[in-house]
Amino acid sequence: MAERVRIVEVGPRDGLQNEATTVSIETRIAFIEKLIAAGLTSIEAGSFVSPKWVPQMAGTSEVLNAFAGRTDIGLPVLVPNEKGLDAAIAAGAREIAIFGAASETFSQKNINCSIGESSERFRPVAERALAKGIKMRGYVSCALGCPYEGKVAPSKVAEVCASLFALGCYEISLGDTIGVGTPKAAVEVLRAAGARVPLANLAVHFHDTYGQAVANIYACLEEGVRVVDSSAGGLGGCPYAKGASGNVATEDVVYLLNGLGIETGVNRSAVIEAARFIYAALGKDARLRPA
Repeated sequence: MAERVRIVEVGPRDGLQNEATTVSIETRIAFIEKLIAAGLTSIEAGSFVSPKWVPQMAGTSEVLNAFAGRTDIGLPVLVPNEKGLDAAIAAGAREIAIFGAASETFSQKNINCSIGESSERFRPVAERALAKGIKMRGYVSCALGCPYEGKVAPSKVAEVCASLFALGCYEISLGDTIGVGTPKAAVEVLRAAGARVPLANLAVHFHDTYGQAVANIYACLEEGVRVVDSSAGGLGGCPYAKGASGNVATEDVVYLLNGLGIETGVNRSAVIEAARFIYAALGKDARLRPA
């Protein structure tokens, strides 16, 4: 098993964008500062999508500008198209994230195009970003199940991973968007993806709808995965699974890894404090684990 695992904190983007309440830019900056203080070095800072559709992410330029001098941390921002890339470049982004879905129906309903068309849409984005020396991360939605189609074939997931890798993504995160995965299914998908993309370039991103996220992560760690996405306090309910608890909590992932003797460089108590801060800003009961 890996001796060190990198945690990618997704709370400031994937977490907050799924919350009904919009917090201030200053609060988002303070949240990221607390996550950095906890030892996290890869943190999703926001996304350059239309504020009309995702008002929670308005002001991502200002968030990035607050960390303009920090070259010791990665702050990827989600970019849906060339217009978003223009905004990311203007804000000085050093890393972007692009996305695809392993389900045709989800792709059509989410971004109004087929899986193949989405890959072509991102081609000019990828070419321009890489030409400017901007790193690029990829996400695959519905890797373990779709809210419209149900089970998704691992071969389809692998195909999308290969497409993102070919576009130049240095890392591709397998997303269990609705949290239906179990360890056996997670390993099956990971192995299929690993047959098309080097395992060192794959990450896992589990939602905890059925309480399986930590078990899924453990199973993938045993397969050799070294990068795990998570969200402080489990921030962010899943919009496609009613009542779902959303992302796996960063503090739960750290607890697991600490118990396995795997280094993360992350202080669990400090992550919980960061979670308390953002939940208070959202006006929600955090219901966090003991520190």
